[in-house]
Amino acid sequence: MNHSPEPHRPPDVVQLPDGRHVYADTLPATYTGPQVVHQHIHQAAPDKTVQRIALGSGVGAGAVAAGVYFGPLLVGALTAIAANIAFLAFLALVLGWGVHTVVKSLGSPEAEAAVKNVAKARRKRR
Repeated sequence: MNHSPEPHRPPDVVQLPDGRHVYADTLPATYTGPQVVHQHIHQAAPDKTVQRIALGSGVGAGAVAAGVYFGPLLVGALTAIAANIAFLAFLALVLGWGVHTVVKSLGSPEAEAAVKNVAKARRKRR
């Protein structure tokens, strides 16, 4: 005679008539008719398109992780490079304008005469 209490089983464990214990979610479901699936289709955000394409084509989690990590990293790097190039172009423009202004202001008649003298001296050396 067994006087021990009934062991505690989680609610999803069911005892079958033959005495076996099984999980309730593994029991075959009875057919209740066709299921209605409500599918909502939304346009993917631009930064998620690559990840969704990678998942849909079976590429795997590596491609998704690379897209998520390296996508914004690449955009940031290209933006930084473009900002540096724009700054250098602006700096070259300002320096060129400064040199032009200095040369223009020094272009006096005496400077012209000095240039002619230097040109004559070079011609005489040859």
